[in-house]
Amino acid sequence: MPEFPISAHTSPRLFYIYDPMCSWCYAFVKSWHALRLVLPAEVQVIYIVGGLAPDTEEPMPETMRIMIQHTWQKIEKMVPGVQFNHDFWVCNTPRRSTYLACRAILAAKKQRGIAGLIDMLCAIQTAYYQKAQNPSLPETLTVCASEIGLDVTLFETDLVSEGINNTLTQEIQVARKLNAFSFPTLCLKLDEKIHPIKVEYLDHQKMLNEINTVIT
Repeated sequence: MPEFPISAHTSPRLFYIYDPMCSWCYAFVKSWHALRLVLPAEVQVIYIVGGLAPDTEEPMPETMRIMIQHTWQKIEKMVPGVQFNHDFWVCNTPRRSTYLACRAILAAKKQRGIAGLIDMLCAIQTAYYQKAQNPSLPETLTVCASEIGLDVTLFETDLVSEGINNTLTQEIQVARKLNAFSFPTLCLKLDEKIHPIKVEYLDHQKMLNEINTVIT
């Protein structure tokens, strides 16, 4: 069983709660990467999948499709350099379901640790937002696994395993304990206190300043 240390601890831990199919998480990639590069050495980063939408095979309702398309357009205007392949909405039958993609992240982490997690997250976001592929489908995720060099047979087994599903359930529970109900969410835990860090899409330095204020 994986350990999610949210009890008392002497060193600061920065929890990044995300979903691989969350468009705002995709918008946050550049700022998040910049923040990680300048974090103080004593800050431990912990990735937690939040589980945006549970399993379903039902097509996404039209009203939700329109809402998400508007969100993509809003992000493109708000965050320089972020672009979406809007062909996704023409080439696919979208589902409001992200749990399978979350399990893919955890299956990659099982094989290759945090490096596998990060590579799979990037692969899913690239498939979804740039290649207009559907990460709610196992075949899309298997291609992602192959592209990042995972053992595909093991990945396919893990993707539907009870163990990975249990890990997903545990991570979602951790996200809720951290009061993360939207994504991305950042919170810094030091000793017994949880400090929400405001997500900044355009200025990672503001987040760094907030973190330094807590730990110094």
